[in-house]
Amino acid sequence: MEQSLGQESVPGFGSFDKSKVLDVRPLRRLVPLFPSASNNSSFSTPQGAAPFVCVSPAGPFPPEVAPFFPFFISPESQRPLEQNLQTPISNAVPINSYRTPPSAEANGDTRTARRLNRSHGQPQSQSGNAEEDGLDGDNTRKVGRPRSKFRSQKRTRAGQDINVALPDVDIDAIIDNVLTTFTNTFQQTDSDRESVGYALTSYDLVRRRITQVEEMKERIPGAPRTGRPDLRAGTLFMNKGIRTNAKRRIGAVPGVEVGDIYFFRMELCLIGLHAPTMGGIDYLGVKNSTEEEPLALSIVSSGGYEDSVEDSNVLIYSGQGGNASNDFRRGKELKDQKLERGNLALEKSLHRGNDVRVIRGLKDVSNPTGKVYVYDGLYKIHESWVDKGNSGCNVFKYKLVRLPGQPEAFTIWKSIEQWKEETTTTRVGLILPDLTSGAENLPVSLVNDVDGEKGPAHFTYISSLQYSKLVNLTEPADGCLCIGGCLPGNSNCSCIKKNGDFLPYTASGLLVNQKSLLHECGPSCQCPPNCRNRVSQSGLKVRLEVFKTKDKGWGLRSLDPIRAGSFLCEYAGQVLNISGVEEMGSDYEDDYIFDATRTCQPLGVLPGDSKETSKAPFPLIISGNTAGNVARFMNHSCSPNILWQPVLRETKNEADLHIAFYAVGHIPPMTELTYDYGVVPQEKAYHRKKVCLCGSIKCRSFFY
Repeated sequence: MEQSLGQESVPGFGSFDKSKVLDVRPLRRLVPLFPSASNNSSFSTPQGAAPFVCVSPAGPFPPEVAPFFPFFISPESQRPLEQNLQTPISNAVPINSYRTPPSAEANGDTRTARRLNRSHGQPQSQSGNAEEDGLDGDNTRKVGRPRSKFRSQKRTRAGQDINVALPDVDIDAIIDNVLTTFTNTFQQTDSDRESVGYALTSYDLVRRRITQVEEMKERIPGAPRTGRPDLRAGTLFMNKGIRTNAKRRIGAVPGVEVGDIYFFRMELCLIGLHAPTMGGIDYLGVKNSTEEEPLALSIVSSGGYEDSVEDSNVLIYSGQGGNASNDFRRGKELKDQKLERGNLALEKSLHRGNDVRVIRGLKDVSNPTGKVYVYDGLYKIHESWVDKGNSGCNVFKYKLVRLPGQPEAFTIWKSIEQWKEETTTTRVGLILPDLTSGAENLPVSLVNDVDGEKGPAHFTYISSLQYSKLVNLTEPADGCLCIGGCLPGNSNCSCIKKNGDFLPYTASGLLVNQKSLLHECGPSCQCPPNCRNRVSQSGLKVRLEVFKTKDKGWGLRSLDPIRAGSFLCEYAGQVLNISGVEEMGSDYEDDYIFDATRTCQPLGVLPGDSKETSKAPFPLIISGNTAGNVARFMNHSCSPNILWQPVLRETKNEADLHIAFYAVGHIPPMTELTYDYGVVPQEKAYHRKKVCLCGSIKCRSFFY
């Protein structure tokens, strides 16, 4: 540079005067600077024999040289050159010491699954489409009993000292408890709906608990990781023999209904719906009069191959054999498919005419890398042919046609997509596109396709509780000091301590397990509104609709699939004075009462956890009669798919108690959402009995 800029001419940080750069030459023409042999703090020309020092364009600069655009840095960030020269360079960190990025807690990304396969030297599944969900990397190695020892380390974030601690959790002990308690159920060859439901609920509860522990380990350097929680939970269940319908069969699977949804491939394996954890074709060798031939049992179509999936009743399925679109994009060597293994099984089933179970994998709108698997029922293969694929190789094609008379499954999903896309919908029975008039962050439609009723009685829509008089706490509740948000394992967080040293939610906002009382962050906490311990305060996450039932009045259902543990809504309304309600007795008429003093059988509690029923810190009665939200429309069931949970939000001196609802298991779209209204003591005369119409095998015949 022919002219250096004086220090006084340097523009302020964040703004630069480009006109003062008189001549910018290539870096190779810049004259290197050498420290003088006599004084390292002074600079001389390259005449001396002192060692060469390379000065970064971003500094530090000697006194007579000023930084120039675009390498300007603030003067406060510069250090004297001699300090830089005397500071020893730290040892390089080996590459293998970096921890791999944490795997998604949601349904498996196939890329992650393949990395697991390669790292453990596992072969690809030979029974179907290799692009399907990941094969568990722990399948070929023994899963021990890695009790998570307590670890603690102080870390700093945003000026905060954070003590990271990992409580002792024995996952295998939980699995053993499941196995001991329900041995007879899982040993049945033909399962029923209840045992299938329990297997899936237990699996997902264990998966969420493993996720909870793994998220704490992420913040402890050197803590051993156990891989994807969905795969590890599935491996533990399979190794312990906790599964249903272990006998493989052609046709329907006992306890599994058309339209059921799953978020993990392991769930399909545990209930006997589809055996391969990665392959798209499940088949079984069947003996005929002369020899054994393979017959297809089930297929999973999730978009990795060149399937035609637009028709609700017809599926054009591509065979297996290394020509997946993913492989084609990655530039792998592709060959013509061969009539072997899964392809041969499909061909034999075409001639034999046996039923084939079809599971369709659809995009999970709540997780970009995940899928929702929908059991679409039984199909028959009508024809097969060979076609040229996108890669130019020969591909086997199979046309499957859905058997008539089955409940709708994929058809419902297609209809919902159309309803969401249409701005002015022509949906039959639609009364209002948004019952809330904008009070919620998602619209709640009002639909009646049963009779001519135009809607429920008038009420004011509110999205939260209304306390006429706040309740003072006996002990002041000081909020947490987590300025950037509550993080797993932070032993300094008062809210985490109140929840038994665990954050009650996973990173994706799923409730880990039911608690007698859940503590969320509140007005007295310093964490932001998006803190992961404020799940019930963020409004609706799924698109709900109020609909007219055939025999129970108005009800509530969802247009979106709901994952187990997901927050649904809270019970909004006006908090009543319990003494006044008791004085009115049986004359008190209100069909929209929620009484938190009732007791319910705990649902979804992990074996070994507390089996206490929900316990509010004070009597709470809510009326949604004149003012309320969608929760007022949820009907009672003795076998509910929704559970309610008391949630106390931290305040200084006053109680801020709410009732939040969470999904017990995975809930398909258009399924009515119900919860157990609970049981009350006989001495409470103001509670009236009504005939229960839930139709459950556990129905008590009445509810309060």
